[in-house]
Amino acid sequence: MPAATELEVGSIAEIPLYNGDVEAEGIPAAVAALKEEVVQADALLLVSPEYNNGIPGVFKNAIDWLSRPSSDIARVFGGKPVALIGASPGNFGTILSQAAWLPVLRTLGANHWAGGRLLVSHAGQIFDAEGNLTDDAIRERLRLYLEAFVIHITG
Repeated sequence: MPAATELEVGSIAEIPLYNGDVEAEGIPAAVAALKEEVVQADALLLVSPEYNNGIPGVFKNAIDWLSRPSSDIARVFGGKPVALIGASPGNFGTILSQAAWLPVLRTLGANHWAGGRLLVSHAGQIFDAEGNLTDDAIRERLRLYLEAFVIHITG
């Protein structure tokens, strides 16, 4: 991250499958906690793989939960700067997944930042077994992308 900025990493690991009956009983604690992290954030960076040429279902599920109840959508996503990045083992990175996010972000009223693009192909060759980025060229592209996004956020 650029100097004087901080990246908080949220997780969707504890988010249950969306179920209207569960919602009627109350928002699950993991959902409420992640929702508040998003609300408190100056911006949102969605980092995702691409599954079957689209958004991974568990990631979309998490965003669906964060938009519940619908009266919270503006509080959570309204006008929030959002950037998209991702990596996949295929040749085209996450181009289709990122395109699939656009109507979702528009529906939520988020401010999608389109000032840069980071689509990482052949992820198995640029990350080690522990998930560390090992490719210097991609690391530099990531640095420039994040720098531009932070400039967008802070003006």
